[in-house]
Amino acid sequence: MSKFESKIKKVGYPQQNVFNMLSDLSNIERVRDRIPEDKLKDLTFDHDSVSISSPMGPVTLRVVERDEPKCVKFETDQSPVPMTLWIQMLPTSETESKLKVTLKADLPIFMGAMVKKPLEEGVEKIADALAMIPYDI
Repeated sequence: MSKFESKIKKVGYPQQNVFNMLSDLSNIERVRDRIPEDKLKDLTFDHDSVSISSPMGPVTLRVVERDEPKCVKFETDQSPVPMTLWIQMLPTSETESKLKVTLKADLPIFMGAMVKKPLEEGVEKIADALAMIPYDI
């Protein structure tokens, strides 16, 4: 099992706001205008899942655990590689928090070296994007 972690990102909103937004994937609609156009055509989502196309094929992540207000955990329903992704949120004050994205992937040995860098970059990009979302509820 390979593990990839983002750097810790500061978020200018309370932990509960961040959790409320990220634990309900239908909230993606609120930030749809911030998603690059080329990613929108294959993006589908509902309350518990999100699906996208990746260079390796379609990927569907489903929420499998909500630990309010500190963590949302996802697992792949459909993916070329089994993965678990979780977003951890911690308060830094009453009005700010921080988050970190972690990905564990069951990579075959022959794929490890090939996808390590794209997965590291992907986890960091996800964390950066999550840190910039407006979490006004």
